[in-house]
Amino acid sequence: MDKKILIVDDSATVRQQVRVALLGAGFEIVEAADGVEGLQALTERDDIVGVVCDVNMPRMGGLEMLELVKARGRLAALAVLMLTTEGQPALVQRAKALGAKGWVVKPFKPELLVAAMRKLIAVCGSAA
Repeated sequence: MDKKILIVDDSATVRQQVRVALLGAGFEIVEAADGVEGLQALTERDDIVGVVCDVNMPRMGGLEMLELVKARGRLAALAVLMLTTEGQPALVQRAKALGAKGWVVKPFKPELLVAAMRKLIAVCGSAA
């Protein structure tokens, strides 16, 4: 099973932190600096099994990206984990309605992020 994860975050520092955590757990990484790049990566590649995505980004935020991915029918098999400073229940509910399977608040513990991604991939992979 391929374990390629797309990291979508406008902060290079956060992308690096997530990359280091996931690489250490055996995942392969694709990076995007905003929702526009993230959507492009998901459109051009069919080997991505998981997404770690920020909510607030320039050009296109994470929730807007999810809306477009969902509209294209791609979300069902993707393990989407939102990683954000936002903890508002309304945002969490909107993300879940759009297909996000998990929500982690920054700053994050690398081991918890890895455990959440592994669990989501297992669940989403069995649904595909």
